[in-house]
Amino acid sequence: MNYKKYFSDELTSLKSQGLYRKFREINRDKKHFPKATERFEGNERAVEVWCSNDYLNLSQHPEVIKKSVEVIQELGTGSGGTRNISGTSSYHADLEKELADLHNKEASLIFPSAYTANQSTLWTLCKKLEGIEVFSDELNHASMIQGIKNANVPCHIFRHNDVDHLRKLLNTSNASVPKLIVLESLYSMEGLRSPLKQIVSLAKEFNALTYLDEVHSVGLYGFEGRGIAEEQNVSDEIDIINGTLSKAFGQMGGYIAASSDIIDFVRSFAPGFIFTSSANPSIAAASIKAIEIAKKSENLRGDIRKNSDLIRNGLRDLEIPHLDNDSHIIPIHLEDPKLCKEAANLLIEEHGIYIQPVFYPTVPKGDERFRVTITPKHQATDIQGFLSSLDQVWNKLSLRRERLSETVNKQVTKIY
Repeated sequence: MNYKKYFSDELTSLKSQGLYRKFREINRDKKHFPKATERFEGNERAVEVWCSNDYLNLSQHPEVIKKSVEVIQELGTGSGGTRNISGTSSYHADLEKELADLHNKEASLIFPSAYTANQSTLWTLCKKLEGIEVFSDELNHASMIQGIKNANVPCHIFRHNDVDHLRKLLNTSNASVPKLIVLESLYSMEGLRSPLKQIVSLAKEFNALTYLDEVHSVGLYGFEGRGIAEEQNVSDEIDIINGTLSKAFGQMGGYIAASSDIIDFVRSFAPGFIFTSSANPSIAAASIKAIEIAKKSENLRGDIRKNSDLIRNGLRDLEIPHLDNDSHIIPIHLEDPKLCKEAANLLIEEHGIYIQPVFYPTVPKGDERFRVTITPKHQATDIQGFLSSLDQVWNKLSLRRERLSETVNKQVTKIY
C-alpha cells in the first residue's frame, strides 16, 4: 500500500468537500474580552470572540487566577502521575467533595476531560453489566457515542427528545436485562433542553439506569448553577451525572457524580481513569474557586439570559435563519459547508468578528451552522455590531433569509 498517497488523497477529498478544518490562533485578552488578537502569517489583528465556551468568563476571573498561581507556587505545574500511583493531591479530593455537593450526590470522580469521563464511564458500565441494552438520544455527544460503540453492546437510538419513541424502544427489551438511558440536559449544537421529568419517569417504570450529560448546563442553570436536572427537580433521581470544568467554570477537566458505590465502581474498573495522569493540582484548586464564585453569580447568569434574548430578537428582525430556543447557545443555520466557511472568513476579515463554522462530523452534512455563545462580558453595543456584521455578510453572499414562522426545526441524526 502506498501510505503517503493514501493520506494525501484522503485530505484532498476532505478539502474538496469543504470539510477540511483550519484553526485560527486567537489570544483572548483577559482585560478586554470579548476583544482578542488573532495571529496569522506573521501579522496580528484585533477580533471579537462569539464562540467561546468560557460561558461565565471565569477563566479570566482574578480570584480564580490568583488561586491557580498560588498552588503552582506551592506544588508546581504537574500532578505527578495517575491517581492510583502518585497523582492525587488534597486539591483533587476537595474538588470531588465540592462536585458531589454541587449535584447533591454522595461522591464524584474527576477526569482529565469530560470526553474521557463520558467515554470511560459508559464503556465500563456497558462492559461490566452483562446483557445491558443502551437507549441513547440521537443527538448525544461524540464522547457518549464512542463509549457505547466501543463496548459493542445493543444500542437503541431514540429520536431527539421523543419520549414516546423511547417508550416504544424500551417496550421491545426483555424486562430482565439491565438498561441504561443516556442523554444530555442541554444539547450543545441546538441549545435545547431535554424533557428530564418524563424520561426519569420512564426509567423508573422500566427499571433503567439514567446517565445525564450536564456539560453545557452546569454553572448556568438551576439554583446556584447546579444544572438543569436541579432546575427541573430531578437531580436526586438521576443515577449518574456527567459534567465539565472547562466551560462555565473556565478550567479544564470533567467528572461524574453519583452514589458512592457507583463512583467507587468506575474508579476501580475504568481503564480511562486508572491509566490516565490526573489534572494539575492548580487546575483542581482553581476549579474549586470557580465553582464557589459561580454559585454566587446569579447576576452573571442573568446577564447571559439578557444578552441571548437580545441576539435572538435581532436575528428575528433581520430574518436570519436560527433555532429559536431559550438557552445561551444560538445556532445560525447556513446549511452549506463552503458558504459557512466563506461567511466566517468575511466576518473576521471585513468585520473583525471571530466565529468558527461548524460542519460535519460535528453536525450532519447539510446542517452547517454558526454556533453563537453569549457571555456576561458581551455588551449591548457588541451585540448590535455583531448583528450588523451578520446582516452585511448575508447581503454580500445573498444568503437565505426567512421569517421565524417559516423556520422548521429539523430532526437530525448522529452517526452511530
